[in-house]
Order: sequence, then C-alpha cells, then structure tokens
Amino acid sequence: MSQMKHIIDNTPSTPGKFKIDKSPYNRLIRLQFSLAKLIFWSLVFGGLIFVFFYRSPLSSSHVSESSDLSRRSLRTSSYGGPAWEKKIKNSAKIRSRNGICVLVTGAAGFVGTHVSAALKRRGDGVLGLDNFNDYYDPSLKRARQELLERSGVHIVESDINDVALLKKLFEIVQFTHVMHLAAQAGVRYAMENPSSYVHSNIAGLVNVLEVCKSVNPQPAIVWASSSSVYGLNTKVPFSERDRTDQPASLYAATKKAGEEIAHTYNHIYGLSITGLRFFTVYGPWGRPDMAYFFFTRDILKGKSIPIFEAANHGRVARDFTYIDDIVKGCLGALDTAKKSTGSGGKKKGPAQLRVFNLGNTSPVPVSDLVSILEKLLKVKAKRLVMKLPRNGDVQFTHANISSAQKELGYKPTTDLQTGLKKFVRWYLSYYGNGKKSVQ
Repeated sequence: MSQMKHIIDNTPSTPGKFKIDKSPYNRLIRLQFSLAKLIFWSLVFGGLIFVFFYRSPLSSSHVSESSDLSRRSLRTSSYGGPAWEKKIKNSAKIRSRNGICVLVTGAAGFVGTHVSAALKRRGDGVLGLDNFNDYYDPSLKRARQELLERSGVHIVESDINDVALLKKLFEIVQFTHVMHLAAQAGVRYAMENPSSYVHSNIAGLVNVLEVCKSVNPQPAIVWASSSSVYGLNTKVPFSERDRTDQPASLYAATKKAGEEIAHTYNHIYGLSITGLRFFTVYGPWGRPDMAYFFFTRDILKGKSIPIFEAANHGRVARDFTYIDDIVKGCLGALDTAKKSTGSGGKKKGPAQLRVFNLGNTSPVPVSDLVSILEKLLKVKAKRLVMKLPRNGDVQFTHANISSAQKELGYKPTTDLQTGLKKFVRWYLSYYGNGKKSVQ
C-alpha cells in the first residue's frame, strides 16, 4: 500500500488540466477503481485465452472437436507400482560396457522409432515416451510400438506436458541423455490448429527442460529442430550460421522459438543441449502426411497428385534425407554430447550448446521424386501441376553439413533412388495385403 501511495503521490500534473487531489480519501477511491479495472481486464484476457486455446473450432471438417481435444490432452495412462517400475528399469538398463541411458520422447514417431531401435541394438538403455495422438493414423504408431516392444524398448504412454510423470521417470531411472523428438509436426496443419504447436513445441519443450535442469545429475539433451527455421532465406546451401529470423510457417516459428529457449536454459542452468535441423526425412515406417508417402498411396489408387511449382514455373525441390542417415546423425550427436554442468537447477560452469544440419546435400525436384515412384510402382502418376500455396511451404531446401561432418562424423550414404526403393518395399509389405488402409 505504501508503494502504491508513493506512485500516486508522485504522479505529475497534466498541463492545462486540474492537479491530482492527494487527499487520503481520493487516493483510496482511485486505488479501488484501479484494482477493479485490473480485475476486469484480467478476467477478459483470461477468457480470451480460454476461448482461443480450448474452444476455438477447427476449420477442417475432417477433424472433430473431440479429436482436437484429445490431441491436446495429456493422455496420461495410470502409472505407478512395482510392476510398472520394473518394466521401466528393464527397458532403460544399459547392456553394453560404455552404453548410455536415454529417454526418447516421441518414441512411437517416425524418427523416434528408428532412433530407439538403433540405440537398443547397440546395447544402450532406452525408455520411450509418447502420447499416441491422432495427428495421423494412430494404428501406425501402435505398430511401431509393437516393433519396439519386441526389441525390448518400452514406451510409456503419456504427454511431455505431464510434469509429474516426467519427474517420476527421472526418480526411477538416472538418464544420462534425453533424445527429445516429441513435437507437433507438419507445416500446413498449423493453419488449422495453431494451438497444438504452441502446446507441444514450446510448452512441451519448456517442461522437458525444466525437469532436466532440476534433476541431479542433469542429462545431456539432443533435440529435433527443423530445416524450416531457414524460412525465406535464398542463399543456398543453408548453413547453421545463416539467419533464421524469417520463418515462413507457424511450425517453423515454434522450432525457432525452441532454439532460443534452448539457448536460455543452456545459459542459465548449464544444460548441455544439441539441436538437430532435419531436412525432409523419408523412409520405411514414415509419416503419412509427407509428400512421398501420400504420393505413393494416391498413385496406386489412380488419384491425381499435386505437383507444386513456384513463380515463373520454378521447380520446388527438397533435400530428401533417408532415415538411416538421420539416425546416424542423432547417435553421433548423443555420443559427442558433453555432460551438463549444472546441479539441482544451478549452473556451475559453461555448458555445450550446438546446432547441426542433418541433410543429404542433394536437393531433388519433387517432379523427379514422382518419376522415381512411377518406375518403382510401375504405375503412371496423374500429375496435377499447381502454384505453390501460401501456406508455409518454401520453394527449396539444401543443407550445408560441413559442421556435422566435422563434429559428428556425419556422412549420408543413401541416394533418393535407393531410399525410395526401400520405402516402397516396406509400403507394399505393410499396406499391400488389403488388411490395412492408409488414413
């Protein structure tokens, strides 16, 4: 109250208008009026937040409100008890001499599944975490889960925003590393459900970092950023030193925000953090929302596929990177990550902070991708040439990987022809028996 009195008493008079009356009674009236205004606008602002994040309808008719809510929900299954803890400890048990113990978020995702399996194969301790949301067909995620469970990797079904669960996992297992791959993916979907990107890519990342900075010892963190952070850059190939302040989509903006958040937690709390900018990852067990995947589906069904072109008939090209090459980069980042320097949330010295491009360095026009698929599928595609929409897509991506080569020993070895051949073989095996349908 004394501070408020000081502020009011020192308010300058306005030239040409009456001077403020400093009587105690009037000061009390003004204070009550100010508090009333503060309460009123707080309620209005809170209501707007509630309406936007929890009541906003989706513009797409194929996604219901209930599925949107489930996508944002914590999806926390019941946990606890000796049997549950035993399963977690067995999954996270290190079985090689110099192995590491890794918590993989988004473990039922495309990259998460492959990384988890690779870590397990070499004897590392691995525990997965995934919320199995319905951004794309959850049955594909469940199939990946079964694949991992057979190899000894257990996936805890929960959300990265469930802080209590995250803390519980760190109480059970002393993770040396966190491979943070959980995120809301996709560029175009951000125009339909922007709040899901804030929920997962920003709030979720902060929750993971908050838990990691508070445990003792702190784990080293490797996380998935994106090549989309380069946005509207025209200089190619993209280098880690290039500007990243021109995002072309909300997805890109959240990944850029994530990089800045990572810098903050490294600076304040001494967390060792490595960001990986993936360039158009493809391969077996991939994501159905990716072009190569739904092109394959639609070519086989005889449907038209959209081939985008830029202004003046410019070709759209992507630096397609095969999943095995991405996995090598992820493992290289984990193996070269230095220990965090903090303890119990307090920094004790400078900590490692890195960011790397993981690409193939060989951009291929999307029209050439379709030609390769035509030969592999032995079906002629019905091409529908369209202008590149203003929905966040960019004309081209091209990675400069010199830093990853030097620091991680990263060297992609799979060309697009070879990689697509492996993908098509998997696709026909998984969907070709008529018992499954691509959603």
